Amino acid sequence: MDGVPRVPEQRVPEQPVPLRFGLLGPVRAWRGEEALSTGSPQQRALLAALLLREGRTATAAELIDALWGEEPPAQALATVRTYASRLRKLLDPGMLVSESGGYAVRGLGEDALDLTRVRTLVATAEKARATGDLGSARAALRRALEVWDGEPLAGVPGPYAETQRARLQEWRLQLVEMRLELDLEHGCHAEVVSELTALTAAHPLREHLRELLMLALYRSGRQAEALAVYADTRRLLADELGVDPGPELRELQQRILRTDPALARPATPAPAPAPTVARPAQLPATVSDFTGRAAFVSELSEVLASAKGRVMAVSALTGIGGVGKTTLAVHVAHQARPAFPDGQLYVDLRGAGPSPADPETVLGSFLRALGTADSAVPDSLEERAALYRSLLDGRRVLVLLDNARDAAQVRPLLPGAEGCAALITSRTRMTGLAGAHLVDLDVMSPKEALAFFTKIVGEERVASEREAALDVVAACGFLPLAIRIAASRLAARRTWTVSVLAAKLADERRRLDELRAGDLAVKATFELGYGQLEPAQARAFRLLGLADGPDISLAAAAAVLDLPQEETEDLLESLVDISLLESAAPGRYRFHDLVRLYARDRAERDEQEPGESEAALARLLDFYLATTAGVYAIERPGDKLVEHLTPTRRPGLRFTSRTSARDWLYTEANCLLATARRQADRPAGLGAAIDLLWAALDLSESGANSKEYEATATALYEAARELGVARISARALMTLAHAHVDGGRFDRADEEAEQVIRLAGQAEDPLPVCWARNARGIIALYQGRTADGEEHLSEAIRLFRQLGDRPGEASALCNLSRIRLAAGRLRSAVDLAEQGIGIYDAMGNSMRGANGRYALGLALTESGRLDAAASSLHEALLVFRDSRQRLWEGMTLFRLAEVDLAAQRPAQAAANAERALTVLRGIGGEWRRGNVLTVLGQALSRIGQTDRAQVCWQEALHIYETLGSPEAAAVRELLNPVQAA
Repeated sequence: MDGVPRVPEQRVPEQPVPLRFGLLGPVRAWRGEEALSTGSPQQRALLAALLLREGRTATAAELIDALWGEEPPAQALATVRTYASRLRKLLDPGMLVSESGGYAVRGLGEDALDLTRVRTLVATAEKARATGDLGSARAALRRALEVWDGEPLAGVPGPYAETQRARLQEWRLQLVEMRLELDLEHGCHAEVVSELTALTAAHPLREHLRELLMLALYRSGRQAEALAVYADTRRLLADELGVDPGPELRELQQRILRTDPALARPATPAPAPAPTVARPAQLPATVSDFTGRAAFVSELSEVLASAKGRVMAVSALTGIGGVGKTTLAVHVAHQARPAFPDGQLYVDLRGAGPSPADPETVLGSFLRALGTADSAVPDSLEERAALYRSLLDGRRVLVLLDNARDAAQVRPLLPGAEGCAALITSRTRMTGLAGAHLVDLDVMSPKEALAFFTKIVGEERVASEREAALDVVAACGFLPLAIRIAASRLAARRTWTVSVLAAKLADERRRLDELRAGDLAVKATFELGYGQLEPAQARAFRLLGLADGPDISLAAAAAVLDLPQEETEDLLESLVDISLLESAAPGRYRFHDLVRLYARDRAERDEQEPGESEAALARLLDFYLATTAGVYAIERPGDKLVEHLTPTRRPGLRFTSRTSARDWLYTEANCLLATARRQADRPAGLGAAIDLLWAALDLSESGANSKEYEATATALYEAARELGVARISARALMTLAHAHVDGGRFDRADEEAEQVIRLAGQAEDPLPVCWARNARGIIALYQGRTADGEEHLSEAIRLFRQLGDRPGEASALCNLSRIRLAAGRLRSAVDLAEQGIGIYDAMGNSMRGANGRYALGLALTESGRLDAAASSLHEALLVFRDSRQRLWEGMTLFRLAEVDLAAQRPAQAAANAERALTVLRGIGGEWRRGNVLTVLGQALSRIGQTDRAQVCWQEALHIYETLGSPEAAAVRELLNPVQAA
């Protein structure tokens, strides 16, 4: 209203929302995310025919033939025109073109058609595969296959659609085969057996699938099954087609028969050729035994090569002492000589020592090296730096600044001219250098380390003791300096074997002292860094080195140091900055193995207060027990175990969801188990460590941590037995019995559970007695002793009720359901399982509710209620999978295979049994594996793969006979039904 005329608002024309079309499934169209109606089946057939021609014109006669074939309706041409008119309204203006009496769809966007997207992804996969990038190839191919949405052109009528449908299905199958080939090349042989089994059942005459299945089985250690696949294929081809298998399949069979070593490993791309080495004037000589580091050499060389046309390329190489920073930098600098014809400058800045080089002094030497007379060298740092940059202007010079202390020392020494480059090495990350290319140098790979060791010691000595050599480089933590020292000691002692050196390095307490040769010593290298630490940093360094496990979380480190997390993080990050600690991931830290040994050595020598180290370890154990108990309580609402654990002095972490709690447990598994195992040497922490293991029992069933869990349980029980305290011994035995049940070692588990009942009774510790009774009941089921199982489980139910432990009662009820099922009391089995599920559901205990649904699924299967059984087992499977319970996931897949067999779905049964074998690999024990193999053989037999079925049954029979299991008789009948009769 101020009298100023308003300027009309300028409208920006809206961009049209692009159209997308889908043919690899139902024929569909979208505008953006909005689904559009594509009309009647015949109209969709017309749209599909035009889209499949990808811009080429289809005549009216071709379209009529595509839609109706040889018997078109009387008004076919008019109908086509009507459909075209409707499609024109659906498409963008000008997209449906009429020409030469026909139609064409043109002007589609680059990714408008799903078919085009798949072709692009397949081309990407093929290109990546050709260059040896298998990971990218697999990812691209998986994305391509995910574009498919069921049957191509689903529901579209007409002969043209039928032909194209068959073509697209064949194309998809070829892509699946290509993806499976890549999986095999990538080493995923065990994982693809299940899928290949299902595919060969669905496409029995497709020889390439059989070939891939044979290869996958062979690489999974299942040679007999691989040969059985060939026998099944040969018989099938003879019966169906009267032909023999093709040459590829025959050749593969022969290679398997002669155990061709080339079959046992996937093909790997050839390594890139090593760059050539050059020798500029001022650089130190490169070592003659430089080994590996190809990726770092390539990365740094690329940065240096980019100096031409840039204002200074700066690369800062960071890592712990002894990791080979200087060796790598000198090697790369020699290679870069042709790119820097005007010279290469070098200086050791002595940053790791107590007297780092003064930049002013360094600039004086650089100026003289560049031709400046002594009388012309300025006095001040600023004037020297200015003259230095002036002299480099127009030249191409490489500057190697070795062993820098920090960014402040380096800045005056950087050339500022285009075409120059600086290469810096330091134990401190140069985050303060703007625009610098930062490279964190890690230790060598095992392969590089062994090659480096071999170069120094000699091929002949290493070849005869390869395993001992691997032990040596592993004891060196793959640290180049440590490997050089160890190898040099061995090379100078012709009477030593590699095994002698390995034995010396096996003693962790002596290892750092052994790694000394002449003026080289690993400990001395670490001492340079430790000597620069502030008191708080030094304390953190010492105490964190006491913790076992591959790494440590920020929260656990805060417990060790007894500091708030913010203060702890600042300390840890400062240690990362000077390369005494590594940042393994956000919020996680780790020591190099030798640095950890050095930290422990300093903790023994420099303990500031009596008992400081013991107190730190006690705080860590307390943190893990408190947090794990919290995870257990979230996973199992109402479970009484948490009330019976050793009290903790500090609260653990708190979680807002089961998922976050479960993620913490599995992320911390290795550290948690290592901390527990450490207490075998600490009587004061033994009881809490055993309770920690009890609360973390999910790790035993996970598969990923089963072996470590059992080993820890064994070590703690041995320590408890020596201590002679009944309560601690009973609880240790309970964790060990649980691990042995999970591993299928039922005799040992039963003996241990029996001892638990006796020892815990003496100690008046009721909960282990309840658990042991429950365990003995399920063991009795597995061993066919139903009367004993009934007795143990009835007593377990009574004891759990006395304690008010409702989840424990539900567990025993579900186990009793399985005993009643084995005794033929089907109605009681169903009722008991449903009672258990009712308790679990009322308490919100979804994970153990899955065990109830597993028991119910078994009872329903035997009752002939197969659909209900499958539904119950599928519910359980989802929970087990989400909870990462591999043992129960695998067993549920096995039970689903049994349901599929009973429901006359043998191909699906075979697929589920194969999945069960894959999931149960390494866990569950041989008895469970024998059960799965028996069902797999039955499924394979029903789909005509009888030779392979025989191999499965023979393996199952061998397992049962070795274990003395009664199931052997039933398998003998399967192998030879006539003789058994």
